[in-house]
Amino acid sequence: MSNRTIYLDHAATTPTDEEVLREMLPYFSDAFGNASSPHREGRRAVATVDAAREKVAQAIGASPAEIYFTSGGTESDNWAITGVAEAYREKGRHILSSAIEHPAVLKALSRLESRGYEVTYLPVDREGYVSVERAIRAMRNDTVLVTIMTANNEVGSIQPIREIFSAAHERGIVTHTDAVQAIGAIPIDVKALGADLLSLSAHKFYGPKGVGALYLRKGIKIKGLIVGGEQERSLRAGTYNTPAIVGLGAAIERATASLEENAARLLDLKTRFITGLKEIPFTAVNGGSNALAGTVNVTFSGVRNSELLFALDREGIAASSGSACSSGSIEPSHVLTAMGLTKEEVGSSVRFSFGKENTVEDVTATLDAIKGILSRLREGKDLFLQKKSNRYEG
Repeated sequence: MSNRTIYLDHAATTPTDEEVLREMLPYFSDAFGNASSPHREGRRAVATVDAAREKVAQAIGASPAEIYFTSGGTESDNWAITGVAEAYREKGRHILSSAIEHPAVLKALSRLESRGYEVTYLPVDREGYVSVERAIRAMRNDTVLVTIMTANNEVGSIQPIREIFSAAHERGIVTHTDAVQAIGAIPIDVKALGADLLSLSAHKFYGPKGVGALYLRKGIKIKGLIVGGEQERSLRAGTYNTPAIVGLGAAIERATASLEENAARLLDLKTRFITGLKEIPFTAVNGGSNALAGTVNVTFSGVRNSELLFALDREGIAASSGSACSSGSIEPSHVLTAMGLTKEEVGSSVRFSFGKENTVEDVTATLDAIKGILSRLREGKDLFLQKKSNRYEG
């Protein structure tokens, strides 16, 4: 195997595109002005921020006045959920979400529960999808927010939020979606989706880390996030991170322009990978067919995912067991658990997520590595595995 790392963890983060980085560099030094200052350098910086805002808006079918810059997806999720809950507190204190949301959503909801709010967490089926009918039945007169992710970060399942949000609007309920995994992977139009708020993060689509945005539809109330300045219409104070905002704008523009081409290529890699996995005994792919093109979650029965990931890393292949934000947790994946996998199956599952720099040769090399590693790790376990569920087919 070459010295090049085969990076298959793009759902965790992506490398910053070289062209995006080139666009960012002048704003660290030559064009360093504070975008809130009234002089020429300040005006130059604010014009750049406004240009990036326009690019983000155009990418998701919004208007620039509906885009608010943040430090990333986690902040956007926290602000959307907490800000709306507090703004509509007099209407009700019930929130509807799903059991497979990102920890940024789940922990924000948990904090609201400690403050007297009630949250209903919708279950998912074996393939990781929320039921539209169940979601509609769970809506109440005191429901103030429905927050359901666009696409799951561990198995890639694309949720039926268009139908759920339409039903929510009929009942006067505000809607939010965590679209962090979806931007640049599938077409996103906030109006078509019926999203009143949407969270995104640049580092998931080849932009810099530490910058994101919140889409807030005009007319939706929200409590401010940070006080101390007049930035972002006085709702999110703080000096603009101009270089990062430039990077966000450049990255989302490039990602949406090449979306169809990249998605087709990633789907080809994913299909080849799954075809190869079917030749490996006691292996099952988790999730359904309506999923992100680059994400594959696999259970390798009889093998601990920590051992497999360590062995892959030694061979220069980077993958993960799930959300990077939960990598320090000893608890099993809440997503796979919600899908009905046993604790043992969850502990044997690995996520592979492809990106635009991956090749067919990467797929072949990874499959070869997996076969060799599993042969060593499963040695002496074949008889035990034969007695396992027929979910695993070789």
